[in-house]
Amino acid sequence: MPHPVVRWQIISPDPDATARFYGQLFDWRTTQDNALGYREVKAGDGGIDGGVWPGPPQERPFAQLFIEVPNVEEHVARATGLGAKVLVPPSALPDGDVMAVLMDPVGLPFAICSRKV
Repeated sequence: MPHPVVRWQIISPDPDATARFYGQLFDWRTTQDNALGYREVKAGDGGIDGGVWPGPPQERPFAQLFIEVPNVEEHVARATGLGAKVLVPPSALPDGDVMAVLMDPVGLPFAICSRKV
């Protein structure tokens, strides 16, 4: 595939809280072992690694990401237990995939999905 997605980045006014939230929700490992102290996120086997970068406090956080999970409903429950809000509840798509859109505790929207096998 030409030009595949190989990395993602989240810009957040509170990068430590953002990295902690996603680490707790998806068991991702975050390190700052680099020259810039950038919060590098290791998404795990088969995942796309990314990172969290501080943004201006007056700007809304943003990212482009869509995260696959084995069970959307289970992760919606975990996410809301960690302070997330549901924007779009778990929904079956015409192709059989299931997805939901949430907002994390600092206001960043993100999507989770499970794909039809």
